[in-house]
Amino acid sequence: MITILYAHPYPKSFNHAILDTLRSRFDADKRPYTVLDLYADGFNPSFEADSLALYSKGQSADPMVKHYQQVLMDSDTIIMIFPIWWSMMPAIVKGFFDKVMLEGTAFTYSETGALVPDKINIDRTVILTTSEAPSAVFASFFTDYFPRHVLDTVGMRNVEWYNCEGTSHGPAENREAFLATVDSLF
Repeated sequence: MITILYAHPYPKSFNHAILDTLRSRFDADKRPYTVLDLYADGFNPSFEADSLALYSKGQSADPMVKHYQQVLMDSDTIIMIFPIWWSMMPAIVKGFFDKVMLEGTAFTYSETGALVPDKINIDRTVILTTSEAPSAVFASFFTDYFPRHVLDTVGMRNVEWYNCEGTSHGPAENREAFLATVDSLF
């Protein structure tokens, strides 16, 4: 199954246009997919005391965590859609990794203490971002650090990153070309 992790609060954003492009593609092809819309779900990216007390047991007091984990365990492809704010992913995406990627589901510890993937087994990971700055500014994070130190350790492999730069202030042709690229990826 394909899972789309979507993180943008404004339904008229270009990020939402990316989501709509994917929905149209998958609906036309009759391909099953699930959208995890973090803002619409009201996901709280911050650890609350109850969840932090359960963290070392690989559990959470947040009921969304179990749901998100099950969706990820049933997925072979994940597509993440979010803007780059302050040169990083939005806090809600970081919080998703903090709270949902728990020991015993997303990872276990090896004998040397290294994190190794556990029950999440995603063969294709596609990251679709938007920014004002050129992609080169963020490339090392999205093509090296994030895949190697975060995604690989929780079973999300074969990472592809595509960024639409100059999203708000660039020419419309730039956004149209990016949507065409997104459509062609699947």
